[in-house]
Parts: sequence; C-alpha cells; structure tokens
Amino acid sequence: MGFQLSDFDYELPPELIAQDPAPRRDESRLMVLFRQDGRMEHRLFRDIVEYLSPPDVLVINDTRVIPARLTGRKAEGAAEVEVLLLRLLDERRWEALVRPGRRLRPGTRLIFGDGLAEGLIEDVTAAGGRVISFTSALPFEEVLSRLGKMPLPPYIKKYPEDPERYQTVYARQEGSAAAPTAGLHFTTELLGRIEARGVQLVRVLLHVGLGTFRPVRVQDITRHHMHAEYYEVTEEATRAINAARARGGRVVAVGTTTTRCLETVAGEDGQVRPGTGWTDIFIYPGYRFKAVDALVTNFHLPRSTLLMMVSAFAGREKILHAYRTAVEMRYRFFSFGDAMLII
Repeated sequence: MGFQLSDFDYELPPELIAQDPAPRRDESRLMVLFRQDGRMEHRLFRDIVEYLSPPDVLVINDTRVIPARLTGRKAEGAAEVEVLLLRLLDERRWEALVRPGRRLRPGTRLIFGDGLAEGLIEDVTAAGGRVISFTSALPFEEVLSRLGKMPLPPYIKKYPEDPERYQTVYARQEGSAAAPTAGLHFTTELLGRIEARGVQLVRVLLHVGLGTFRPVRVQDITRHHMHAEYYEVTEEATRAINAARARGGRVVAVGTTTTRCLETVAGEDGQVRPGTGWTDIFIYPGYRFKAVDALVTNFHLPRSTLLMMVSAFAGREKILHAYRTAVEMRYRFFSFGDAMLII
C-alpha cells in the first residue's frame, strides 16, 4: 500500500514557526541526522564544517528571489488586485497567481504604479493561475525594483527589516518566487572555511516556483503533480560533481531545490549530465536517489512535498521522530528557522 497524505503529518506549536531570521546566519541551530541508524547530534550551523571533508562537493543553488509580488488595480472599477509572478513565459508574458481570482478573468486590464505598467490577463492556467502580458515604458526589471515586494510565505507575518536576509549570500541569477531557504544559513566566511578544508563549492540553478510549496490536496500522494521549475546545470558543474564521486567523495546538496535539480539531470549510473529545461520531478518515499549523498535542509511544513522528499531520503519514521525531537527541543521551523544535515 502506498503512502497517504496523513502519513506526513505532525504536531507543531505555532510559536515554533520562526518569524525572524537568527541574528547571525550561521548561528541558527543544526540537527545532524544519521540516515543509517537515526542517531542525532545537536550543534550550531557553523559547525557543519566538521561534517564535510575532501573530496566532498557542496552543491548550492544560486538563484535570486525577485520582488515578484505586485499590488495594482483593475482598470475598470479600480478594485485592488494582487499579482504574484511565478515564471517568465516570454519577453513580456508571465504566469502568475492573482487575487481576487474569481474577478480577474481573461480580458481584464490591470494598472500598476499609477500607470508605470499595465497588465492584460490573457488566459487561465490549468493550476488556476493566470497568464498576464505586461507593457511598460521602462524595462520591466526596473518596474519590479520600484513596485515589487519580496514574496514571503504566508506563515511569516511581517516583512523583514533587511530583505537581503531572505536571499542567500551567493544569490546571483534572478528568477525565483521564493528563496532556497536551506542556503540562508551560510555566511561568506563559513563558505570560505568550507573551501579551505578542500571541499569544492559547485553552483547549479533552479528557479523556485510556488509549486514547491503548493499544498497537496489529494490523499493518495502519487496523484499530486508538481509545478514545473526552470533549471540549469553547466558542464563545469557536472565535471566537478562526477569527479568528486569518482574519487569517493559525497555530493552534499544544499536544499531540496538543489536536490530536485541534481536528481533531474542524474542518470541511473549516478552520473550527472549538463542541461537546461523545466523539471516537475516529485520525490516521495520509494524514490531511489541517484546523485545526492547528503542533504542540508530546513524543517518543513506538515503534509508538504518537501517533507515527503526528506522522508524519501532518510526514511519517514526517522524523519518524523527527528521532527518530534525538534519540537521537544524547541527548534525553530520553516523558512527563517533552524537547519538539519542528513548524512
């Protein structure tokens, strides 16, 4: 019998949902979970250095979150609307989530920033989103920088004082609707210490869409479909990863987004291959990992695809026991929360 949605539930006191990042990125707590026997160690994140050694590679996702949340109004009637950009379809057309959805049908015109930009709703997507074409006198990137806000998850109730705390220190390529949050714990200094140990940093790209966080609404989890996300893996990255594995090193993925990217481009032989495209890979228990040997991740929402992925990696029982322990020890959960290293 397969797993049901209720198999990935756990009790979380609301006060353990982190509303602010740690004062310093690498001072968040780190639970180390050993896959083989379920043993746990409790450290600070900066201690992750002690668990890495050459010829391991640390693979990071260098996507950057764009200010993808826009507030505007309908051209007719002036009712306020909210648009959350998910992915660029071509030069001026975006797939987006809109609110209030029922009133925003194809043909509706939208105004942003007193006319700085206009949008036309062209179509409704299969997932209930919208295809919107934008026109503006300025380059649209400039419109976003002026009018857009960082799209934070709904469980974070206030906007951070420093929006850069919702970006990784190595964020480089703009395009995400949400941060790859496992990477938020790294500082430039900590990455330098890791490299000084002889552990190579490897960059890949996966632009995080909200599909990663979309609730699973079916009891039979195999019927859930992931929203596709854009990825890029370069020749240089694949050479470094494959060489490390050939030398007996581990591929340590920073985050579930990096993991999805690597598993998308990995063959049955464990070799990763360069490529670009869209991935809707859905990883849940029963999946056999081909490329990833260790995983840095945060603590995820109950019943989420992210919890299913880490359960596939470490075993559902071990993960749920680790989560119960984290609750007892008052770890902080979700995007601004503490971290877990699964090895």
